[in-house]
Amino acid sequence: MAQGKIVKVAGSLIVAEGMSSARMFDVVRVSRHRLIGEILELRGDRASIQVYEETSGLGPGEPVESTGAPLSLELGPGLIESIFDGIQRPLDRIREQAGDRIARGIELPALDRERVWDFTPVAQPGDAVEAGDVLGTVQENALIEHRIMVPPGLSGTVRTIARGAHKVTDVIAVLEAGDGQEHGLSMLQRWPMRIGRPYREKLSPQMPMVTGQRVIDTFFPIASGGVAAIPGPFGSGKTVVQHQLAKWADADIIVYVGCGERGNEMTDVLQEFPRLHDPKTGQSLMKRTVLIANTSDMPVAAREASIYTGITIAEYFRDMGYRVAIMADSTSRWAEALREMSGRLEEMPGEEGYPAYLSSRIAEFYERAGQVVCLGSEGRKGAISAIGAVSPPGGDISEPVSQATLRIVKVFWGLSAQLAYRRHFPAIDWLLSYSLYLDNLSDWFTDHVSPEWNALRLKAMTVLQEESELEEIVRLVGMDALSWKDRLTMEVARSVREDFLHQNAFDEVDTYTSLEKQYRMLRLILDYADKGQAALDAGANLSDVIGMPVRERIGRAKYIPEDSLIYFDEIESELAAQTSALINRGGL
Repeated sequence: MAQGKIVKVAGSLIVAEGMSSARMFDVVRVSRHRLIGEILELRGDRASIQVYEETSGLGPGEPVESTGAPLSLELGPGLIESIFDGIQRPLDRIREQAGDRIARGIELPALDRERVWDFTPVAQPGDAVEAGDVLGTVQENALIEHRIMVPPGLSGTVRTIARGAHKVTDVIAVLEAGDGQEHGLSMLQRWPMRIGRPYREKLSPQMPMVTGQRVIDTFFPIASGGVAAIPGPFGSGKTVVQHQLAKWADADIIVYVGCGERGNEMTDVLQEFPRLHDPKTGQSLMKRTVLIANTSDMPVAAREASIYTGITIAEYFRDMGYRVAIMADSTSRWAEALREMSGRLEEMPGEEGYPAYLSSRIAEFYERAGQVVCLGSEGRKGAISAIGAVSPPGGDISEPVSQATLRIVKVFWGLSAQLAYRRHFPAIDWLLSYSLYLDNLSDWFTDHVSPEWNALRLKAMTVLQEESELEEIVRLVGMDALSWKDRLTMEVARSVREDFLHQNAFDEVDTYTSLEKQYRMLRLILDYADKGQAALDAGANLSDVIGMPVRERIGRAKYIPEDSLIYFDEIESELAAQTSALINRGGL
């Protein structure tokens, strides 16, 4: 192991000499405080090291010691319900030991070494196993079965396997490799955070990750194993959208990364998630959640690492065959940490001071998402869906982080400050947003929801686009210049916006809408458009078509509970009856 000494301190970056035997990305311990650092650059015998803790008080001459290993995460039972910082230090146990502020040089393992888990073997002595095969299971809580797998790179024959109560570091199986060497396996794996975990095959996404948010599922769906970005200015509702996705998304495991966000926002998350009722299981949402908390006042270097911590944990659960959703809030703060570290390394800056490799780093993160066939003889399938919030200064998505993100992701949920000011939530701009998964998912929606789904979606989007064009005419010459047909189109578009796209995250019924209910709601609104146009063609008056009493029931259809969708049949019958009366009256 390399032993050196500090020659320069520049914020969280230090330079040490005497490090000729060190390697890139080795973890080092800095000074007598044993601060955690990582080698970013090597020039001769000098190493540039980013330190993940406060560096005040450090000076030239203090010792630096390399551990000879890259920054790695501990993966095993105990991850679920945990709250870690950016480099996987357990914040709850740090608080117990050091108080409300993280003390410098504190060394605690990420996973509790004293906790005992009940291990149930699946493999038997004499079984031939390969990397990714399940050796046994641990019931981590009432919801999550933790599958203990053969680590990547190992295969052989099981010689012995344990049963019953064990700690994560206990040897629970002995594996004899093909060369005759025996390997003792515990429930604990370590994996370098900057290297993606291996898999057998990456698959094309073919099914949606249902979120229960109508504007997303109907108009801009994300595939299970897909990637999405949520750019938006301050106050436009990025965090609430991510909370809704964490609560309702059709995923088995949630990994929430608070990357450089304000401390009070992260506090809200930490307090709210344990209280949130998971509607699918009846348990606390924390029972299937891992939180990574790195607030804006924490060391900037750890902010840069937090994204890799989150995605590596997500990959570990993906390898068990789970569907994982990772929420990163926000990747802009992560990019700012990259910019700060790049400046201290005196690298040539790119656009707006960001490093030239900004785009490739963002791509590396999002490319680790996807649906895959996992390692192992079982052929398990797992998926990671990555959703990153972007906070462009002033809401300007032409800035480098937004543009680099848009080149990678396939779903863009653009938040609008204007919609937020008008109290339209979620404030996703339907004219700005897009999803490139629509073609992949169209057959799934046709087979599992309705053959009409894609046609209804296209028709509703056409109405919204026509409304945008008609608003220009109204602004110039007034509403009276429009024909009755166009004015009906404006009314239908208003109904789509207010009765369908607007969704109250704090209403017990409206907070989540199943695909079946979304289909019934949209079909009802567009059925009104068709029948209203038929009444106008038959000579009915526009004010009578707009003022039909059934309109109130259409507007309140969003509050129909999921177990009472039969009421939609009543509303459709009432709409048909009132339209027929108008047509008969108009034809007289």
